[in-house]
Amino acid sequence: RGISQEPGSRWTEPGCQSCTCQVSIPSSHPILPMALSQPGMSHHMSWQGGQVLCDTVSCSVPCSHPLPAPAGGCCPTCTGCLHEGVARAEGDVFSPSDGNCTVCVCLAGNVSCLSPECPPGSCPSPSPADCCSCTPEKCNFRGRTYAQGARFSLDGDDCTTCVCQGGEVECSFTPCPVLDCPQHQRQLGPGQCCSTCRDPPAPAGCFLDDNGVEFPVGQIWSPGDPCELCICQADGSVSCQRTDCVETCPYPIRIPGQCCPDCSAGCTYMGRIFSNNETFPSALDPCLSCICLVR
Repeated sequence: RGISQEPGSRWTEPGCQSCTCQVSIPSSHPILPMALSQPGMSHHMSWQGGQVLCDTVSCSVPCSHPLPAPAGGCCPTCTGCLHEGVARAEGDVFSPSDGNCTVCVCLAGNVSCLSPECPPGSCPSPSPADCCSCTPEKCNFRGRTYAQGARFSLDGDDCTTCVCQGGEVECSFTPCPVLDCPQHQRQLGPGQCCSTCRDPPAPAGCFLDDNGVEFPVGQIWSPGDPCELCICQADGSVSCQRTDCVETCPYPIRIPGQCCPDCSAGCTYMGRIFSNNETFPSALDPCLSCICLVR
């Protein structure tokens, strides 16, 4: 290629071809064109008394996970690791994508992985999360041993419920019902876990919202209608009842504040009230005289 090479010199051509200059014909002999054809090799006859022998560069890779050759290089490098298509630096510690708590390290181009050793069957104690598939069968709690899934109460009461799960004991308070009474009416009895509602105090009387008057138990009153009477019950409720008038007369006298008309007090005539045995002229005929008679 127009460049002189010393006999025995070696250089690298593009395409990772390693070439050397060899003098194989004595200088006293006539120089004849010579070409050697071998698969995978390219040879060129030097017209200066030597020949160029080229062959693909042979790479010695002393590691299991070499990195691809860097730009301009021919041979892979062991200063790092290529694992699952990912380049790892020298000394890098990592976990494989499908490893279950497996840890790998890149050292001198080699990848070494370690997996946890899980005991067969059940475990004597809980294992790290997702590392071992074994499940403890017992729980040791306050000097006692409980089977997997066992439920028991704490300190012998029913206020706390505990369960043995995966070698660990988890305790929680027993849920209490929601009370519909105010806080000052709630009470917690001896040996009870949840509060209960106390009975409200017995009412001292009846309170009326319309006028704000409170009547004692047993009080009887009229709410405005003289024919209706109400009484304050012992439970604080009000019971009312109307009065039915059974006495009738042709000319009744109605007394204010009294429910039924009074037939014994006199007579009502043309809007006027006359007492018993009282005589008065007729409003229709002045020649007629009337008298009030109670029958």
